[in-house]
Amino acid sequence: MNNTCVLILLLSSRVGTLLSDLGRSLTAVKHHKYWIWFIGAEEPLVYAGMMDKEDDVNYGDYERGIEIEGLLDGNEENGRYLSGLSDRSMAHTKPLLVKRINTTSQIAIVGANLSPIESLDYEIFYNEILKHDWRSRKKSQTIQYVVLKWGFALLIGLGTGLVGFFNSYAVENIAGFKLLMTTSLMSKNRFLEAFLAYAGVNICLAAAAAALCAFIAPAAAGSGIPEVKAYLNGVDAHYILAPSTLFVKIFGSILGVSAGFVVGKEGPMVHTGACIASLLGQGGSRKYHLTSSWLRFFKNDRDRRDMITCGAAAGVAAAFRAPVGGVLFALEEAASWWRSALLWRTFFTTAVVAVVLRVAIQFCATGKCGLFGEGGLILYDVGSANITYSAVDIFAVLLLGTVGGILGSIYNYLVDKVVRTYSIINEKGPAFKISLVVTIALLTSCCFYFLPWVAHCIPCPSDSASACPSSDESGEYQNFQCPPGYYNDLASLFLNTNDDAIRNLFSPKIIKEFRISSLFIYFATIYCLGIITYGIAIPSGLFIPVILAGAAYGRLVSRIFEMITKLDRGLFALLGAASFLGGTMRMTVSICVILLELTNDLLLLPLVMLVLLVSKTVADSFNKGVYDLILQIKGLPYLEAHAEPYMKNLVAGDVVSGPLITFSGIEKVGIIWHALNATGHNGFPVIDEPPFTDAPELCGLVLRSHLLVLLKEKIFSNDKNFIDQSSFQRISALDFGKAGSGKGIKLEDLDIDEEDMDMYVDLHPIINASPYTVVETMPLAKAAIIFRQHGLRHMCVVPKSRGRPPVVGILTRHDFMPEHVLGLYPHIKSQKQSLGISVKNILSSVLKCCIH
Repeated sequence: MNNTCVLILLLSSRVGTLLSDLGRSLTAVKHHKYWIWFIGAEEPLVYAGMMDKEDDVNYGDYERGIEIEGLLDGNEENGRYLSGLSDRSMAHTKPLLVKRINTTSQIAIVGANLSPIESLDYEIFYNEILKHDWRSRKKSQTIQYVVLKWGFALLIGLGTGLVGFFNSYAVENIAGFKLLMTTSLMSKNRFLEAFLAYAGVNICLAAAAAALCAFIAPAAAGSGIPEVKAYLNGVDAHYILAPSTLFVKIFGSILGVSAGFVVGKEGPMVHTGACIASLLGQGGSRKYHLTSSWLRFFKNDRDRRDMITCGAAAGVAAAFRAPVGGVLFALEEAASWWRSALLWRTFFTTAVVAVVLRVAIQFCATGKCGLFGEGGLILYDVGSANITYSAVDIFAVLLLGTVGGILGSIYNYLVDKVVRTYSIINEKGPAFKISLVVTIALLTSCCFYFLPWVAHCIPCPSDSASACPSSDESGEYQNFQCPPGYYNDLASLFLNTNDDAIRNLFSPKIIKEFRISSLFIYFATIYCLGIITYGIAIPSGLFIPVILAGAAYGRLVSRIFEMITKLDRGLFALLGAASFLGGTMRMTVSICVILLELTNDLLLLPLVMLVLLVSKTVADSFNKGVYDLILQIKGLPYLEAHAEPYMKNLVAGDVVSGPLITFSGIEKVGIIWHALNATGHNGFPVIDEPPFTDAPELCGLVLRSHLLVLLKEKIFSNDKNFIDQSSFQRISALDFGKAGSGKGIKLEDLDIDEEDMDMYVDLHPIINASPYTVVETMPLAKAAIIFRQHGLRHMCVVPKSRGRPPVVGILTRHDFMPEHVLGLYPHIKSQKQSLGISVKNILSSVLKCCIH
């Protein structure tokens, strides 16, 4: 079969040579798509075929989805060949090797279902129709647009703030009821019933959260921050901002946190804010009769990007009650592009969130919110902590940051391995997803309930300002099974909500109430449970697990250094949390401000800055941040701010995709229809040729979505030499707006008959006459930086020498991905790969030393 395919290719090449001599041009069509893994799966097809510009080609004989397997470098490996001829250069091209199947990519390792994703159009498409629209736009329309932008920012802040309050209100009441029921049964010495009630409620809540993710919105599982980062980077993956995802994110997060998992609501809140912003930025909905000429201004990816940036900042502000930290989080971590105008709107959005939360706190302070009180919205006041420090204290802080960075990088390494393992389990179906969640819920319940039995009862301190033992479900001194006048320090951490456990660890009033053994048991348990919990099919955030483990680690270090340091134990817990956050998430400025807003003490700034810088520097020596690792696992084509070192050794022409599909400035409808039908390309160079120009020249780039609008409106002409420009008056720039969700215009929905196929359409009014272009000899690293900084979807590559076609090819996001570049040039390795620096190597060395 393989030999037959090769013979057919050779015959096709000879026939193509003869056709080229007769002046005919054929174009091989290559189908490029990005792919993201979901559940259950088949391998994508490469659509291959021939396309003729002239009428003598029988398009009915065009075969799609034919995969040709051939010999690769003399070996019987999976490879694909396409025979192609350039329709513009009229030169014969030898059979082109598309690429090998890259079994070393992140996507191939995970193994799951494929769903195509596309890039977003962040670039303003300057064409004649848009320029005419700007010239004819009234001042009142401009004012409407500005007012709507700020009005949407207000609505995003209001909606995210209300959701954040509802989340905290629901978690505090559900979890509080569960803990009260457990402690009530234990006070009656009904310990087995107490465990069954505690574990049973946790399992039911966990199963409900997993069912929502498994059956309604699989994209809602996990943190959501990597997906939001990818969208703001220009990646349009299906369902990550859909209404169903928003619904499951809200209620799934409430159920998951209430179930006692070592997860937080902070990541889901960022995703929730982005979903709210995306819904407001849809530009209206015909289905629900929510259309308006005002809303049509926002039917573009650029405005939606700004709104989703505001939503992400609002999510952090709602989760941590940190408006400035939310703005800095969006600037440092979430957004790939930033400008001063967006800074003002983001700050306004987070300010609205802060006002909403303050009003909610005032309302609940009167006792109208059940078990939810003023402390339900996390705020850890350490204002009474001793901030004076000496050189010895600085040494302790440096050691804290160094070890925190190492532990954080190991945490990321293990999370990466666990998520990859879980993806194999999750792809087997919803039943396996729910079973995995229930198993982790049962394991967590057993640890939280039985580990406090290991601890001994401790006499209550005589100088304690709080009741001992505590009389409520969230006190600092939990009685557990102890007699009157005693408390269980491990129960004060395990049998509490995550927020209350952090309060107890951060509290400067608690000095020696937590023993070293108890702190070590709690740290090891939270560290391990946080690793194995992330990746299951529930909405889950990483901030709270990392803060919990870091705070316990900080208090543990404070007990070890208590003889030589004067820093408060609560301050050590805060610095330990900062070191873990820096070691896992690799953010500095935003985390620093968030922690300062949480603790309400600016005097902590120097020490927090120091420990964050040290932990991030140490951790960066080993691996990437946790969100960058998750992006790789999910297969999202994220463009980094800096080009990889190996890109300096390549030029743009080395990775450009080909062969290329181009259109003439005045093109036949049939040619356009068949090109759109045969390919998945979203951008096409438009080239004018004689007699319209002296020589073939690139006159611009046209988008697939814009071509579909022209075909739908049937702005055609019978004569190629005479185009009626008045027909373009039927459409405006708003008609080319891109729907934020839904199917939009599809080729199969168009009513194009045989008579229309022979007509012509003028592409000049809708092309971008000034697309970003680079010469083929430009270093790939430089091209990658330009591509990302300008938020491009397509970049035209032009030849350096004369006498060649005016465009060599188009660079897209796919062409800059390491999997693609290293797949083409496997001998090139990144700097970190060549150095071989990894946590795995360090762990192996440590184990060998221990053995010897």
